[in-house]
Amino acid sequence: MSTGVDKVAERVVEQAAQDPRSMYGKDPYSIPLEQYDVAQSALFHTNTMWPFFDRLRKEEPVHYCASSMEHGDPYWSVTKFKDIMEVEGNPQVYSSADGISIRKNRASFNTTSFIGMDEPEHGNQRRTVQGVVAPTNLARLEPIIRQRVCGILDALPVGETFNWVERVSIELTTQMLATLFDFPFEERRKLTFWSDVATSQPAIDGFVSSDDERERILIEECLGTMTKLWNERVNAPPTYDLISMLAHGESTRNLKPMEFLGNLMLLIVGGNDTTRNSLSGGVVALNENPEQYRKLRANPDLIPRLVPEIIRWQTPLTHMARTATQDTLLGGKKIKKGDRVIMWYVSGNRDAEVIDNPYQFIIDRENPRHHLSFGFGIHRCMGNRLAEMQLRVAWEEILKRFETVEVVGTPVRNKSTFIKGYADLPVRVHPWGHSKTGSQSGSASVEKCPFAG
Repeated sequence: MSTGVDKVAERVVEQAAQDPRSMYGKDPYSIPLEQYDVAQSALFHTNTMWPFFDRLRKEEPVHYCASSMEHGDPYWSVTKFKDIMEVEGNPQVYSSADGISIRKNRASFNTTSFIGMDEPEHGNQRRTVQGVVAPTNLARLEPIIRQRVCGILDALPVGETFNWVERVSIELTTQMLATLFDFPFEERRKLTFWSDVATSQPAIDGFVSSDDERERILIEECLGTMTKLWNERVNAPPTYDLISMLAHGESTRNLKPMEFLGNLMLLIVGGNDTTRNSLSGGVVALNENPEQYRKLRANPDLIPRLVPEIIRWQTPLTHMARTATQDTLLGGKKIKKGDRVIMWYVSGNRDAEVIDNPYQFIIDRENPRHHLSFGFGIHRCMGNRLAEMQLRVAWEEILKRFETVEVVGTPVRNKSTFIKGYADLPVRVHPWGHSKTGSQSGSASVEKCPFAG
């Protein structure tokens, strides 16, 4: 299946191509390595970044870009699995205190969160909210997740084309975020809106028009709303929602407003993007690999292996950034104190030296959780088990109802170098026992649901 773009995206791509520094549409071997700048949204929006990362891993796995076309600042690209693990495993040398994405906040918008801290502050604040994803709480959440998944899937229009991203991926993650924050359920779409605003790239993705608008929404709307909830819960007995945990936690009860906002954005974005984009990415991957879809239908017990393979394949966050605290060596290159170091998870998850046949989507891999999508070390994604559980439950319930979720149009990918996901995914759902024609997912014969008695 080829990847297309909508009309707005086409204009963005065309504008990018006019810049002589743009790598979009060019042969990776026609560009000297010293001119490489892989942090270009047009590459990710059109899903054409892969051969550029392939060349970097092969020829210069730790690569210096003197000036980013879209972000301005110089940066190092770390593209191989083992080098990324080295950076992740050495937080004393590679600090997250100066921001975790290639795009820094403006100095006037100074938010901090525990993922942007070093020890011991990082551990103290992380432990405050880690209870929300403790095994006992996950066991409590699973029936809630299943009930929500069932409600969403049962409301889908059979026989009609609809946007899977909007009707399923966003709705499920939004409902889950509302539960984790004990946020007013009827206002839950504010949470994913704020997540999209927080990760937007003004003038690139068009989600907000400027940094001023982005900061106004996050401060006036998000921080304003959440501060009211904080004030209510700080005077009430502690409960197992994230705002109450922050309000009562010893290391977080005295957070300054911008520290509170920084932690909110971390928890909202973290709870949104992995599940949301993996739910969509899994549908795309199974349609692109019909033999794997047939294998899954024949053996639903593969779902526990399917889930981490989807997360590896999709890599919902393309990268994380660190800043060198001292002069050091990485992959034979001299990294200077203060240099920005970008760990490209999206590249590490295609490293054939570590992952067998990395460009193949294989739902029964022997070690499917050996990937970088959740990071590694002290900053490993806190909610990884919750994300996996949501995806597992979702696919269990999808397979109970539908023989196929069929992609019937061109997916539209995000215009972002940070969030790797989908804005639009047109699909039709085909319940078990209903024949279909024109499917991209293989056999059109009617099969018996593996879950049926």
